[in-house]
Amino acid sequence: MINLVKDIKPVSYVRAHTDDVLKQIDEKNNPMLITQNGEARAVLMNVNYYQNIMDAINLLKILSIGENDIKNGNIISEEEMDKKIDRILA
Repeated sequence: MINLVKDIKPVSYVRAHTDDVLKQIDEKNNPMLITQNGEARAVLMNVNYYQNIMDAINLLKILSIGENDIKNGNIISEEEMDKKIDRILA
């Protein structure tokens, strides 16, 4: 979660303190909001934090597809699924 005091920096600060910024991002595992002319312009985060976000988004997409299938009646019984799995594994 972004700390509104410590994790919002102007782009000039990031340029001047790149090593410190990267160290802070890795140690805290928090994203940093980068501003330019007082406006939010970008978010800087470590790759593990980004990967976790992408994994969560992909999982939510899969759940949404499943929910839509259920709403639309696009379902099969457990027995039918077992038969399909058996055919695939054969």
